[in-house]
Amino acid sequence: MLHAQHVTPLPENRSRPSPLGPPPTPFLLFPLHMEQASRLLPRPTPPSLPETTPPGLLFLLPPPLTPLPSPAGYDSDSDLVNLKITLLGDCHIGKTTFLIKYVGSEQEKRSLQMEGLNLMDKTQSVQGARISFRIWDVAGDKRSLDQIPIACKDAVAILIMFDLTSRCTLNSVVGWYSEARKWNQSAIPILIGTKFDDFVRLPPDVQRTIITQARAYARAMKATLFFSSATHNINVNKIFKFIMAKLFNLPWTVERNLTVGEPIIDF
Repeated sequence: MLHAQHVTPLPENRSRPSPLGPPPTPFLLFPLHMEQASRLLPRPTPPSLPETTPPGLLFLLPPPLTPLPSPAGYDSDSDLVNLKITLLGDCHIGKTTFLIKYVGSEQEKRSLQMEGLNLMDKTQSVQGARISFRIWDVAGDKRSLDQIPIACKDAVAILIMFDLTSRCTLNSVVGWYSEARKWNQSAIPILIGTKFDDFVRLPPDVQRTIITQARAYARAMKATLFFSSATHNINVNKIFKFIMAKLFNLPWTVERNLTVGEPIIDF
């Protein structure tokens, strides 16, 4: 006759230990904030083989670890914060030249081009966190207007650009701004005048007129105004530093400059 073995029950609040050990620590989802981004968990590194491992024992080693799916806003490295920036403005005002000056020629080669859109990336380290700007450059012709909704959606900053030597492109910024705000009401607005190196060759009275009009438009948009030159790298990097400081409350500010003949910064 068979007798049932006596099994000591586990306490109700305990479970049997897994033979595989404790479960791995889950990835944490952080909101988009610089202080928390710097504490993101690193990706686990796959086990490396010692140089002296006999070839016959390779089959006994565990397979490499597969990265977990990345939460929105972060890549598989778990410390990369992705931010979207949109460039709007008429054709032939220097938007793409401005963008290439910022991201560099190597990144330009990796750019993604679609009809009416040009996408480029720039990654940099800020206070222990890696920030990646994905910049959407919208072509300035009428056929590209259909790209504005997807380009502006979820953008953290919208750069409205015009040619400082062309009054008609300056007059167009109001229309570009209005279109952008239909699809994004929270992005940081920045008004940028390009080709400052050509602008300073204009007569002083013409410069004053354009400065006055650009400042009026910037006030109406509640935007910061920058005059820039991609050719001489004037205010290009400073604009993106300004965006970073605004987004993450960093202790960095720009100085106002309203001097005729110098690159204007107004806010």
